[in-house]
Amino acid sequence: MEEAKERKEEDRAVSEEAEKKPAKDDDEYEKICYVCRRPESKTGPMVTMGGMNLCHDCMQKAFDSVTQGGFDLSKIQNMPYMNLNLSDFSNLNQQNVEIPKKQKIKKRTAETKKPEFDLKDIPAPHIIKQRLDEYVIGQEQAKKVISVAVYNHYKRVFLVDSDKKEEENVQIEKSNILMIGPTGSGKTYLVKTLAKLLDVPLAIADATSLTEAGYIGDDIESVVSKLLAAADNDVDRAQRGIIFIDEIDKIAKKKNTNSRDVSGESVQQELLKLLEGSNVEVPVGSNQKNALTPMTTVSTDNILFICGGAFPDLEDIIKERLTNKSSIGFAAELKDKYDKDPDILGRVTNEDLRKFGMIPEFLGRLPITVTLQSLTKELLVRILKEPRNAILKQYEKLLELDEVKLVFEDDALEWIAEQAMKKETGARALRSIIEDFMLDIMYEIPKDPEIGSVVITRAYLDKNGGPLIQMRGYH
Repeated sequence: MEEAKERKEEDRAVSEEAEKKPAKDDDEYEKICYVCRRPESKTGPMVTMGGMNLCHDCMQKAFDSVTQGGFDLSKIQNMPYMNLNLSDFSNLNQQNVEIPKKQKIKKRTAETKKPEFDLKDIPAPHIIKQRLDEYVIGQEQAKKVISVAVYNHYKRVFLVDSDKKEEENVQIEKSNILMIGPTGSGKTYLVKTLAKLLDVPLAIADATSLTEAGYIGDDIESVVSKLLAAADNDVDRAQRGIIFIDEIDKIAKKKNTNSRDVSGESVQQELLKLLEGSNVEVPVGSNQKNALTPMTTVSTDNILFICGGAFPDLEDIIKERLTNKSSIGFAAELKDKYDKDPDILGRVTNEDLRKFGMIPEFLGRLPITVTLQSLTKELLVRILKEPRNAILKQYEKLLELDEVKLVFEDDALEWIAEQAMKKETGARALRSIIEDFMLDIMYEIPKDPEIGSVVITRAYLDKNGGPLIQMRGYH
C-alpha cells in the first residue's frame, strides 16, 4: 500500500512538473501529417492520436475508402472531442503518444518564408550569363540564348501574376526550350546551375521511363509530382519552377512499326498539354496515387519546361539536307566541308527534327532551340581548373585542410583531358579519371605530417613514376 501511495505521489509530481515546463516544441515546431508530410501551416489543424498527426484531407481520404465517399468529416469537426489530443493526458504512457521529431518541422519565420514573386528578383540576361560563366565553361551561344529565354519567361510569369495581361491585348506565349547536344556537353549541368542561380525548384525526369497512361512505367504527370516534392509541397513555388526532361530524343516516333508506340509518339502526344499549360492533379507527399494520399492541383501554365537530348544521327540528317540543296557537282566538296563543321548542330531546323521522329505539335511547344557543341581538349582543361567549383579546386581545398599544397602541371591536365575525350562522355569523365589516381595520394599523404606539397606530373599519370613530393621547410 505504501509503495502504491509513493508511486502515485511521484506520478503527480511528474505531471505537475510537466505542466510547469514551457511548451518549447509548440513554439518552435509545427506538426506535419504522418501520411502526406505537409505542415500544419498548409493543412490547417490536425488530429493527434497514437503518436501520429493526421490532416483533414488524409482523414477524409481514409473515411472515403471505407464508406465509398458517404462520410463528410467536416460535418462532425465541431462535435466534442473531435480535436482531442491524447498527449494532453499526463497519466497516459508518454512514450506511446509522444509525437516523434520526424513528424515536426521548424516553423517558418517571416524572414525564412519565400517572398511573393517580384520581377526585380530576376536578373537581366547579361547578369544571368555572367553567373553561368562562373560555373559553365564554353557553350557561349547556348548560355546567351538560355539567359534571354529564361528572363523573358519570368517576365511573362510576372505579367500573368499581376493580371496586367487583361489590360492589354498582347498575349505572351510560353518560351519552353529544346536543348540539343552530344553526351557530356553540359546540358543537365547547365539547367541545374540555372535553377540554383534563380533559386527556383527543379525536377529532372528521364524521358525513357515515361510511358502512355495505363502502361508499365512512369506516367506523364509524375514529372509534376517530382517538381512539387522539390518545392517542399509548396504549390505556389512549384508553379514557378523548372522541369528538365532529359533523353527527349528517346521518345522519337518509331519507324516501320505496326505495334502501338506507348513510349514514343504517344508520350510526345501526352506531353503536349503539360508543355502548353494545364491543371494537373498530383499526389501530395508521394509519387503514386492511392486512396490514402491527398491530391492537389498544380498548374503548368508558368512552369518552364526544358527538354534535352543527344539526338544521334541528327547531324547526318542536317548534312543530307544541306548537301541536297547544293548545285550538282559540288555535293562531294560540300559534304567534306560539313563533316569538318564543329557547329553543324547549330544549323538544325524543325524539318530535320521531324525527320528524326519528333512530331510537329511537340516541336511547336518548344519554340526555342539551343544547341551545344562537343567539348574540345582545350575546353576540358579549362573545365578542370576555371569554374568556381572546379574539381581541381575541390581537391586543393581537401589537401589544404591537411596543410598540403596540391599542384597539377599543365602537361598533366592535358593528359586528363585526352583520356576524357577517348571515353567520349565529355566532362563527366573528368571526375572518374582524377579520382582513380588521387585515391592513393589522399590515402598516403595524411601518414606523414612533414609533407608540404604534392605535384602531379604527366609521368605519374602515365605510370612512369610517382608524384613529386616536397617536405616542409625545403624549397
